[in-house]
Amino acid sequence: MLPLVPRCRRYDTPPMSRLDKLLKILAAEPGDAFTLYGIAQEYSKAGDAARAVEFYDRCLAANPAYCYAYYHKAKTQADAGDPNGATATLRSGLEVAKHAGDAKAAGEIAALLDSLT
Repeated sequence: MLPLVPRCRRYDTPPMSRLDKLLKILAAEPGDAFTLYGIAQEYSKAGDAARAVEFYDRCLAANPAYCYAYYHKAKTQADAGDPNGATATLRSGLEVAKHAGDAKAAGEIAALLDSLT
């Protein structure tokens, strides 16, 4: 019986990051709100608040009813020291969530708004 040898995968280039993959998808589908949201999330996790807010704005331009983009954009703004911007974002998001009948999103947005005001 032959000994089991673990298979190794050799990369000539490092594997793509999640952000790189999302940017590649975005190149093929520039108006996809889900992809724009994902890119914003990645920039936010990386601590690049300005780029995150830029992509949350692009997401909301592509789909103004994307309720959680308002929530996460506001969290990013608040964490970056812009509570006024966060409050304005949350007020807009709360209106959109209520209009869409998304009680869960409205509740989470309202809770974050309460914590900032």
